[in-house]
Amino acid sequence: MVTSRLRALLFGFPAALARLGIVDREKGEEAFDLAVPVMVTGGMRTMLRIADFFMVSLALGPEAVAALELGFQYFFIPFGLSLALSSGTISLVSRFHGAGLPARANLAIKQSVWLALAMAIPITVATWRWAPAMIDLLTDDPRTVELGAVYLKIVMLSVTFRFFSMIGARALAGAGDTRTPMYIRAITLPTNITLNALLIFGLGPFPQMGIAGAAWGTAIANTLAATIFGAVLYSGQYPVRLGLGGRQWDPDIGRELVRVGLPLAGTRLSRTFGRFPFLFVLGVLGTEILAAYAIGRRVMLLALMPAWGYSTAASTLVGQRIGAGDLETADDYGWQTLRIALATQLLIGGFLFVFATPIAELFGAENVALTVEFVRIFGLGVAAFSVARTLRGGLRGAGDTRWPFYGGLFGTYLVRLPIAALALPAGFAVSAFGVAVAPGLGLGLTAVFAAILADMYTRAGVNGLRYVSDAWKEVASRSDVGASAD
Repeated sequence: MVTSRLRALLFGFPAALARLGIVDREKGEEAFDLAVPVMVTGGMRTMLRIADFFMVSLALGPEAVAALELGFQYFFIPFGLSLALSSGTISLVSRFHGAGLPARANLAIKQSVWLALAMAIPITVATWRWAPAMIDLLTDDPRTVELGAVYLKIVMLSVTFRFFSMIGARALAGAGDTRTPMYIRAITLPTNITLNALLIFGLGPFPQMGIAGAAWGTAIANTLAATIFGAVLYSGQYPVRLGLGGRQWDPDIGRELVRVGLPLAGTRLSRTFGRFPFLFVLGVLGTEILAAYAIGRRVMLLALMPAWGYSTAASTLVGQRIGAGDLETADDYGWQTLRIALATQLLIGGFLFVFATPIAELFGAENVALTVEFVRIFGLGVAAFSVARTLRGGLRGAGDTRWPFYGGLFGTYLVRLPIAALALPAGFAVSAFGVAVAPGLGLGLTAVFAAILADMYTRAGVNGLRYVSDAWKEVASRSDVGASAD
């Protein structure tokens, strides 16, 4: 009874938008139904990160918060690769599912796992060997380097399990099941927070491990999540299945996974590597600014969970209609999903802007005024993020992932970083490849804020133009993977 009432309350949102003429009710409800579990899952994951920062800040102070932020940036490298690979998984599974080819969908999952192992194991080994040097590239604070390296070495031990969990979640989503991943995360993410608290503070019989406790809690929870996803996929009780025997590789599926996933890997990696010079600029401006940015970004990630949900919904709905051979309906699903996504994000953006101060205080910011500024800037960018992310999902469902990659490169390296460099003090020299330049104009936070917003709106513009061009339909038509037998 409670569940049905909650569902009725939630679905009042797309129904209200339909009455206002903003969305088609049937398509809007389909997108909403797929998106909500992803939002909940993403929200729980972001709350975990926020809890990490809060507990580490309480136990060890701002240097440890900065270390956690820097260490996590490196974790974003394999995380980005897992998102790229699993994006290929959802693209193929949704198309195969729409075409009524479940055996091919299952083989795509199996091949995704093999590719994941090939990427994850070398990353884990390299990080264990060079963690201190990697953190040292981003800061000259010896305490931050020490703490960041400890966190990074431990958390990277779970990279393989993180890859597997992402593939499992995206495979189920491609078949239209976004609830099962939510239920799994409802077990593993609270477990993660609990373990982190026990190990950071040394509660009860557990040792007090500080930042290492945050890393071990995350690594153990990632392993647990992968174990549960493995049991679900192997059981045969869900829309897709991961079998251990039988055929292991199909060249056509392998090529399509790489074709779809490679540009998305480039998108994620270019953005991740682009964060390092951006964080360097913030570090030059001061550890206090870096810490405020870290909290503001966590708030933003929580606020932008709807965009992640609608992106997954767009991939599933567009991909399944392409698999069924109905390009025009696929097109409409993309636009309808964007409409409900924008309506959601604009409400959240307004909330962030109005209530930025209590939000910053809630998250334990040491410099509340500075954190409020970051929260409001991110609030101004939520509409752009929603457009970029949702339409990227639609393009991904069609297997057209090159243009989001181009938009990512342009936004990061031709917009965000050049503008951010103007924040550096005038005359401050930066050396790269034996060449020293002094790009700063002393604009400080003004340039930082402008860089964040310009990047967001650039990506939205590129993805929007690509989707409206309909060129993605030709990309989908040229691919014979997941095409309808009709």
